Amino acid sequence: MHIIACRILIVFCLLLGLAVAQSSELAEVNPWVLEHTEGGAEAECLILFREQADLSHSAALATKLEKGTFVVKALRATARRTQPRVLKWLQLNNVTHRSYYTVNMIWVKATRSVVDSIRVFPEVRLIEGNPVTNGLLDGDAVGEFRSFVRKPWSIEPGILFTKADQVWALGFTGQGAVVGNQDTGIDWTHPAIQQQYRGWSAASSDHNYNWHDAIHSGGGSCGSNTTAPCDDHGHGTHTMGTAVGDDGASNQIGMAPNAQWIGARNMDQGNGTPVTYIECFEFFLAPYPIGGMPVNGNPSLAPDVTSNSWGCPPSEGCTALSLHLAVQAQRAAGIISVVSAGNSGSSCSSVDDPPAIYDEVYSVGAHRHNNGNLAGFSSRGPVTADMSNRVKPDICAPGVSVSSAANGGGYTGGWSGTSMAGPHVAGAVALLISAHPALRGQVAVVEQVLNDSADHVNSSSCSSSGSWPNNYWGYGRLDVLKAVQSVRGVAVTAGTSSVSAQPAATALQAVTVTNTGYLSDTFVLSAGSSLFQASIAPAVTPLIPAGGSATVIVSVLVAPWASPGTNLPVTITAASQSFPSETSNTAFVVSVAPLAQTLVFSQTGGAGSPLTITNSNLIPGNEYYNIFSLESCPSGQGMGPYLGLCTSDLPGLLSQLAMPLGSIPFHYAATTATTTFGPYPLIPGITLEGLCLDFTGGILGSVSPVERISIQ
Repeated sequence: MHIIACRILIVFCLLLGLAVAQSSELAEVNPWVLEHTEGGAEAECLILFREQADLSHSAALATKLEKGTFVVKALRATARRTQPRVLKWLQLNNVTHRSYYTVNMIWVKATRSVVDSIRVFPEVRLIEGNPVTNGLLDGDAVGEFRSFVRKPWSIEPGILFTKADQVWALGFTGQGAVVGNQDTGIDWTHPAIQQQYRGWSAASSDHNYNWHDAIHSGGGSCGSNTTAPCDDHGHGTHTMGTAVGDDGASNQIGMAPNAQWIGARNMDQGNGTPVTYIECFEFFLAPYPIGGMPVNGNPSLAPDVTSNSWGCPPSEGCTALSLHLAVQAQRAAGIISVVSAGNSGSSCSSVDDPPAIYDEVYSVGAHRHNNGNLAGFSSRGPVTADMSNRVKPDICAPGVSVSSAANGGGYTGGWSGTSMAGPHVAGAVALLISAHPALRGQVAVVEQVLNDSADHVNSSSCSSSGSWPNNYWGYGRLDVLKAVQSVRGVAVTAGTSSVSAQPAATALQAVTVTNTGYLSDTFVLSAGSSLFQASIAPAVTPLIPAGGSATVIVSVLVAPWASPGTNLPVTITAASQSFPSETSNTAFVVSVAPLAQTLVFSQTGGAGSPLTITNSNLIPGNEYYNIFSLESCPSGQGMGPYLGLCTSDLPGLLSQLAMPLGSIPFHYAATTATTTFGPYPLIPGITLEGLCLDFTGGILGSVSPVERISIQ
């Protein structure tokens, strides 16, 4: 039985070897791997596969959950499809390994012979090293950890500088947002951050889906594979405090004190590897239970933003490609990766460590909170590590002498570094999402809002353009208040500067509502006037995309008693339905037009009875005349028995007004009173026509409509 099984296994291995040998294209092997597997040595390596998931479709999905679910499914499907043959070979050859899907790769402990065997698989693209590096950014050991006991301070200066406290005053303190932090760990029981931990509720804790430890051996004071958040260094607790810390008393150290946080430990006492970082990125994509596997992950529990105050230096073995696929997946899933730019300034092109070099992350430089000057240690662009020459950092935030939480429940001050600047921005993202939940999952929009609202600083240093963004400041200094206030925007414009209507009539005005914000929105409209009654249809606009517009009609009812010639403004206000404090208004004038004078005939008594003539709508002080024609109209001009004018020939009538008014038959000064004339010996069948003329100052003005009556 055993002999048969062994023969089957041998045949399977031979067939498998034959299949992979048919490929003439061997996978590339990084020089680090060759160096560290010489002489039979075993080294940790990463097997990267040629096929990586196509995540481009996520851009068309509307919500963060939709994006995250799609990305996780696509990544897992690609890994399941491409990894089985290599996994089977590793199992058969008893090679220690672990599969990952965020990057389609397998971590292995490999000798040179294992490397040589794996590289022949056609699905394998690259075998890279997994070096242990100092993940704390260059300069941290010198610049960040000069600590002292912190004295209570109401609000940290960096919080004030970025105007986060003014966002709190608007009612937005991070509620509804989740910040992920991968670092040296977190002292989760610290009084400034315990209440914000998503795994803490009242007096109980649940670390499932809220904490992950990627340190599987060593781990210093915390040990390895911890089942609750722990910090073996202090760096992670400090950065977490700057993002969300507040003890409810005098220590307001965090940007978004009511945001929740989840965490992951990616460094062993400050030392990490590409795989520990990737493992934490994988956890954030779809958090899973303590002791569970990534297959148990739930993308609905992913954070909105992650704070990454660490780097993977190429000088210690990381390559420019390290972590790139991992941060691409985060972005596609709608998670914003905030990354500290590094502390290798003031030289140019010192933003050189992954993941800060990538376009897919939001890299943060550091400035002083007392005067706003750029910190000398803050790394500069352009990025040359991957030959992209892209502008970095993206933005700057306070990062000098920052006080925050310390391991053990205390507070430490004086820490300086872009590690301290990054969490300011991560907390700012939480405030933005708190104020505008529709921003959740919209990575590019959030970045644009932060960029556009920054306190822009020009620079021509380090190959910069002289404007912004530049390789010193990126877009400038973080201003989270301006960012929050700029997300929703509206402008309203009236079609004309004025409209007119007669008393008791309605004036119509077209008003255009333009969405000047960054997100689709609806707007509530209102009208105000001290005299007129105005209404708007529709009172709430349809959903208007960013940059789009819609037209509404404003109806203004002029009061019946309004005096002709009166001009009054009507103000139209549009308010964002999602952010009511964002408003815009416009005004136009409604002019009360004079009512056209009228002439009305009536002969209620029948043939031979008096005529009743009524005038109305006459402007007091103007001079009016009624003029009549008695003839069989429209038979012609001057044909009637009284030589009147038939008003069907209005030009002829008006030409006779050039003569003295007294020469025109049948006229009299019109009044607003009803006047009775007659009885007249009018022949039945004759048509009486008349006009009321405004002849104020001897100049012909308005002419009433023609009035006719058939004489009975």
